[in-house]
Amino acid sequence: MYWVLAGCFFLSCFLTPLVKKLARAVGAIDRPNERKVHERLVPRMGGLAVIAGFYAGMLILRPEGPFLWAFLAGCAIVTAVGILDDVIELSPKAKLAGQLTAATVIIAFGGLKIDYINIPFGGQLDLLYFSIPFTFLWIIGITNSINLIDGLDGLASGVSAIAFIVMACMAFLMGDAFVYTVCLILLVSTLGFLLHNFHPASIFLGDTGSLFLGFTISVLSLMGFKSLTFLSLIVPILILGVPISDTLFAIIRRITNREPISAADKFHLHHRLLHYGFTHRQTVVLIYLIACVFGALGVLVSHSNFRGLNVVLLFALLLLEFFAEKIEWGGKRFKPIIKTMGLIFPALRKKG
Repeated sequence: MYWVLAGCFFLSCFLTPLVKKLARAVGAIDRPNERKVHERLVPRMGGLAVIAGFYAGMLILRPEGPFLWAFLAGCAIVTAVGILDDVIELSPKAKLAGQLTAATVIIAFGGLKIDYINIPFGGQLDLLYFSIPFTFLWIIGITNSINLIDGLDGLASGVSAIAFIVMACMAFLMGDAFVYTVCLILLVSTLGFLLHNFHPASIFLGDTGSLFLGFTISVLSLMGFKSLTFLSLIVPILILGVPISDTLFAIIRRITNREPISAADKFHLHHRLLHYGFTHRQTVVLIYLIACVFGALGVLVSHSNFRGLNVVLLFALLLLEFFAEKIEWGGKRFKPIIKTMGLIFPALRKKG
């Protein structure tokens, strides 16, 4: 198995230069603009190298699972959508339609859906008729969250790799051989590409890669936690804490600024860290560390009987919100904690 994983790593790594040439040939080039950080023409569609490593590993290792064929079909659909978007730039509605089709394959033919959510403070919430809509929301939301954070060299691929590491560890501890194997295949394929994608990147994931990675993460997280009645959905949420947080704060910004949800801006986490003086590499590494902390919290939640853990999580969320408000992650208007502190402690308001 480990020789196959090594082969997937090198396949992804060695195919990436070929994908660069292909991207240039078909016009899949990322051009700088006022919203983007890079200042030169860079080929995108690099996710093809990751996808090639993934399918090669799946073909050789042939992991068996109840959702295998639906999973592979869904991956093929989002790959096609990503390629088309990188080459001809699809409209947001067309991209969403493709993602909904892939999610439909997973739910209708794979039978994968979220039936209930375990509440952290005890009890269970049965979703009933909302089960399928909630599953759609999860898959589409996570798929696009990886796409949203793909704004710096190596950011989306690195955060995805960290998510695969954490999910592989969780799957190993739970004895889920399918999710464990698939996560490892995706991990090494992503790392092979990351060698070319880390700053200064010679190629970008493009929507081909970011949509594919987001989709696989969303589906594998559901597979890994579907059968465990003692786990809350908070575990995969923590594991995917960085992209989920960035997506939530982006939605908050658009709502408070009365802008369309799909509107672009420069207030994502990486934009804010760059604004406060961190270099490109420092920003990426810092977000990697944040992703590792979220992942560690996810593992802790799932394997701890500590009664005060919910309080610890609440405190961590409050710290995250305070940090977000300080860097204006949710926009300049959304500062509920700072405003509340200003009302309670007027001296702080004057200093601010």
